[in-house]
Amino acid sequence: MGRPRIFITQPVAPSAIERLQGVAEVEWNPDPVHIVTKDELLSAVRGHDILFCLLHDKVDGEVIAANPGLRAIASMKITPSDVDVAEATARRIPVTVIPPIVGEATADIHMGLLIAVARRMVEGDRLARAGIFPGSQSSHLEGAGVSGKVIGLVGGGGRIGRAVARRAQGFSMKTIYWTPRRKPEAEEREAGLTYVPFEQLLAESDFVSVHAPLTPETRHLIGARELRLMKPSAFIVNTARGAIIDEIALVQALAERRIAGAGLDVFEDEPRVAPELLAMSNVVLTPHLGSAVRELREQMAHIVVDNILAVIDGKQPPNCWNPEIYSAPG
Repeated sequence: MGRPRIFITQPVAPSAIERLQGVAEVEWNPDPVHIVTKDELLSAVRGHDILFCLLHDKVDGEVIAANPGLRAIASMKITPSDVDVAEATARRIPVTVIPPIVGEATADIHMGLLIAVARRMVEGDRLARAGIFPGSQSSHLEGAGVSGKVIGLVGGGGRIGRAVARRAQGFSMKTIYWTPRRKPEAEEREAGLTYVPFEQLLAESDFVSVHAPLTPETRHLIGARELRLMKPSAFIVNTARGAIIDEIALVQALAERRIAGAGLDVFEDEPRVAPELLAMSNVVLTPHLGSAVRELREQMAHIVVDNILAVIDGKQPPNCWNPEIYSAPG
């Protein structure tokens, strides 16, 4: 039996690829901008034993069934939401993930988006590049303050929400939060959080900060009704998952200036971004950069490699999403 064949859907840290090359034949899509198409993914799975996939890849039942001998689906995600885990489990294929280690990096970009949209930094950058300097005290780019304002964390009791709360303290912000399962008071005090009902959070916040996980219950958690509860001067910032906000309702609220603006790192139909958002000056957009820190991405890739090496060695991988395949009778 020859060396295992591994396909990686986009380039990852060279040091991680080198580890895999020590035990396997490794191929990868070399273009960091190109997301492999469904046909390309089908072809890759047919010719390889292990699939190393990234957050944007959709590994459905058809892809999994393309190779009856597929040995593992190794995802560089915290939860395999775009992998048909039921199909993989039925075929006794391990689906592996990474632990939740992206909190600090995501909190950094969250605060960056918040500041950028409030202070109109992207608009200012475009003007400066175009040779337009309206004057250092011109009213042309007046924005909203950040220090001392109210930030409302939606689903903010988790790692990323708490990391954003710590950063907000540095701006003397009042931090309120809502989640379906309230944290113990001791944890709230330690994190500087004040619990309020959801509608109160929307009404009081200068910045509505989205951190909820995407579940059937949280899909479109923030829609037209919720956006109407926000202040006309308020901003919404989302680095969680795009579909938590009803994007059509958001576009309408922004277009009608019912809210002041938005900072978005995630979108409802990624990689597509609504054309209306692209045209809006009161929106700052980034292409899902939450974990895009070189050292962190290298760490993430090596965790995936650890999972793959365990599969190759015939062991249960350390971050297996469907471990029941190892206890069920063969």
